[in-house]
Amino acid sequence: MEIRLDGIVVIVGNYGSGKTEVAVNLAVVRRNAGIEVRIADLDLVNPYFRTRQARKQLEARGVDVVLPEDQYLNADLPILSPRIAGLIRSPAPLTIIDVGGDDVGATVLASLADAFGRQDFQMLQVVNPYRPFTETIEGCLKIQAEIEASSRQAVTGWIANPHLLDETVADDVYQGADFVKNLAERTGLPLEFVTAPVELVDGLDAERIGRPLLPIRRQLVPPWKQAVQLPGIISKVAAAAKTAKGA
Repeated sequence: MEIRLDGIVVIVGNYGSGKTEVAVNLAVVRRNAGIEVRIADLDLVNPYFRTRQARKQLEARGVDVVLPEDQYLNADLPILSPRIAGLIRSPAPLTIIDVGGDDVGATVLASLADAFGRQDFQMLQVVNPYRPFTETIEGCLKIQAEIEASSRQAVTGWIANPHLLDETVADDVYQGADFVKNLAERTGLPLEFVTAPVELVDGLDAERIGRPLLPIRRQLVPPWKQAVQLPGIISKVAAAAKTAKGA
């Protein structure tokens, strides 16, 4: 099954849910499917794991990355580029907005109410049932309520991101997917897709998961680890620059 998300997709979740990793990998998968993709970094909470860390890889694959001006890229300040409002008012076929964690990070969405206007969009909450506070249905619902109250927007669906980092095995993915399926049934909101580490994807039973599967190639890693190369053809501009640099 193919992930067919389009329009404006806002990615939210609790701190440590892996929402930024999901946003980055979703952008690449949809771009490789031939969809024009833009991704905006609105994570104003976590100074370490932000979409901007994968900027070069994303842009090399034809994904337009919207960030604050260069002098503010590493500032821990709530600085919103005017491009964000323009991005929302005139979105690409797929526009992904990566929002900061928990209700604190989601507060920024309330300030963009005018930009959203009457635009249709989806707000998907990422759930990793192996993280604190989201190991129970009640915990997930509590975080959902807090995010909705702060953002003044409603969650419209779920993303299952079940993993234990490098220790993840197939059963973790199956059990985590089942957990979020139960959450989806409880809330009446759809489970849009399930993620899995790329190393496990080929060995997973797609019918058992029963939802589109997003392979995750980790980009937001500590300094001592290497990010996994994202798939896709490097853009002509990036390739030319790489050639010139090596000349």
